[in-house]
Amino acid sequence: MSNIFPGPGEDKYFEDYEAGRVYKLGSVQVDLAEVIEFATRYDPQYFHIDEDRAKKSIYGGVIASGWHTASMMMRVFADNFLSDVSSMGSPGLDELRWYHPVRPGDTLFVSAIVLETRLSKSKPDRGVMRTRTEVHNQRHELVLSSTAANFMRRRQSDKT
Repeated sequence: MSNIFPGPGEDKYFEDYEAGRVYKLGSVQVDLAEVIEFATRYDPQYFHIDEDRAKKSIYGGVIASGWHTASMMMRVFADNFLSDVSSMGSPGLDELRWYHPVRPGDTLFVSAIVLETRLSKSKPDRGVMRTRTEVHNQRHELVLSSTAANFMRRRQSDKT
């Protein structure tokens, strides 16, 4: 596996992302107050927001919303993998999966695997990069995976 690639704030272009490489992107700590705040606003199921009721649930305590977990993953992905100079958005996710509950106090480790890079057929200034992003907890359990495409500006966009 590679270390964080190449680092926050560094310019990266389409040509810098290698198909087949795995990049360790960093980690994030899951905080109870943030879990409850996010879920209260966006996913108000009792096992995300009510500690007493959550203890009696099948989860045995508060768990993070899957959407919160995906948002934490996206923050690490955006900060440590995408580049302000070349990221041109995404046409969407092909897949998003949740495998294990994420709990307050967990540490989540994010990695990205570049599945494919190809030049755009219609827009010579960019390429398309497909990635699988994985999130593991401190127990090495896979808690989330996603597969998505990103449009990335080419370093020499005048070439076809």
